[in-house]
Amino acid sequence: MLAQVIRSGFVESLHRGPLAGLAADGSVQVSAGLAGAPVFPRSSNKPMQAAAMLRCGLRLDGELLALAAASHSGEDFHVRGVRQILAAAGLTEHDLQCPPDLPLDEQAQRAIILAGGGPDRVHMNCSGKHAAMLACCVAAGWPTASYTDPEHPLQLRIRQVISELAGEPVAAVGVDGCGAPLMAISVTGLARAFRALVLAAAGTPERRVADAMRAHPAWTSGTTRPEAALMTAVPGLLLKSGAEGVEGFALADGRAGGFKIEDGTARARVPVTVALLRELGVADVAGADLARLDELAAVPVSGGGLVVGEIRAVLS
Repeated sequence: MLAQVIRSGFVESLHRGPLAGLAADGSVQVSAGLAGAPVFPRSSNKPMQAAAMLRCGLRLDGELLALAAASHSGEDFHVRGVRQILAAAGLTEHDLQCPPDLPLDEQAQRAIILAGGGPDRVHMNCSGKHAAMLACCVAAGWPTASYTDPEHPLQLRIRQVISELAGEPVAAVGVDGCGAPLMAISVTGLARAFRALVLAAAGTPERRVADAMRAHPAWTSGTTRPEAALMTAVPGLLLKSGAEGVEGFALADGRAGGFKIEDGTARARVPVTVALLRELGVADVAGADLARLDELAAVPVSGGGLVVGEIRAVLS
């Protein structure tokens, strides 16, 4: 069990799933559920995908590299960044193969609807990754029209890099919600991969991705998202959420974690993340805002317009 939903003192619902936490030396410090069984990490794989793209010749840095690893909210600066990546490669949003969507950010979504617009590819939350994949193909001299094919040279290279960083073979290849190939690894492998990113030597593709994401957290998610708030609250924290209740993260010294909420809901993700960070000793990280972490973890359960309970992490 990872979390309980408490309403009026009564345990109303339960969230279960696999979880792994690694100590700074890479040993398993905490484990729950089938932590060695493969799962689809969904967008938690994006930092590893971005590292693979850098290895293949992608030329991005700073905010735009963070955007390549993002599940962005579709705010104006995200959309400008996606178009900038595409334009530098001689491409447009018409080359994107992610599905049309509205922004995740409510204000951005409302603005589009009020202006008479609708879903498009550039506002889809994975468009940064897709733009980077296209730019990588241009840099490597690979075809762009087939970049989402699992047998495309880029996707084969991504599979190899994810396996290398996770320290285990990719167990299955599926199709992500955005249409790109999706590689299955365990939550322990996910934690190992994030650990490898933060501990990589300065200037390597892996470390460049970690540094870009940590320097520009709003570019990896959005200005109002809990992912950005978590990274801001803990100096050196690298974190990336995925759909269906997945989280992967690492502290600067190599302590790392990964989990998947088995039923796929996201509501318990932040409480479980904060509980796992505390279990791994985040309190000793210089500058960590522990009060802010507790605030983020306090997900209320409401009734009649009042707070009548909470979502409580259990990790048992």
